[in-house]
Amino acid sequence: MICASLVAETMETALEKMTTGFRHADLLELRIDLIADLDLPVLVKAKTGPVLITNRRWEEGGGFRGTEEERIFLLCEAVRFKAEYVDIEAATDDGLARQVLGAVAGQGSHTRIIVSFHDFNATPTGGALRRIWGSCREKGGDIVKIVTHARHSEDNLRVLSLIPYSRKKGQDIIAFCMGEQGRISRIMAPLLGSYLAFASLDKGEEAAPGQMTVEEMKQILRILV
Repeated sequence: MICASLVAETMETALEKMTTGFRHADLLELRIDLIADLDLPVLVKAKTGPVLITNRRWEEGGGFRGTEEERIFLLCEAVRFKAEYVDIEAATDDGLARQVLGAVAGQGSHTRIIVSFHDFNATPTGGALRRIWGSCREKGGDIVKIVTHARHSEDNLRVLSLIPYSRKKGQDIIAFCMGEQGRISRIMAPLLGSYLAFASLDKGEEAAPGQMTVEEMKQILRILV
């Protein structure tokens, strides 16, 4: 599945992009941490397809500047509004993470939880990546997401190796590298079984370095598959 990251500064822009976004991508990631005048009930109710709600904290490259309790409250609300996916960072306090998991249980497990780890500077060693994978899995979500920055082409191989490793253990995973050196991993990841591939809706709307557009990714995958 291709997930388009929707980047918008206002509700008006977000709603406009949602209208066209579902025509191109399998689901939309709504970066609510970047929407200044966020109205979460209106945003989620406007969806015409599955959405992933991400409220990225400032420390991990996001735009949310409130308290952790406020950030997690919004994610719990997204669960109650029946968003299909919600992202929580692996570094989230265990007690706060349990609040989100509890909200999911209270809604009959309609929402799947992605537990994410991002390294915007480098790619850890293979052993470190597996330990990070273990920490993400222990958080209790449904899908592990590990994204690092590739400084060298071989960094892609270490991250991509997590996909067969995780699948053998019965764990859904999203894994790829950011940056120009990591672009190849964004294509290879879905071919290896990564749960989601991330792309932008259009040029200039990238949510992370090295991100391709939905149409670019579709064209490349059509050639390869």
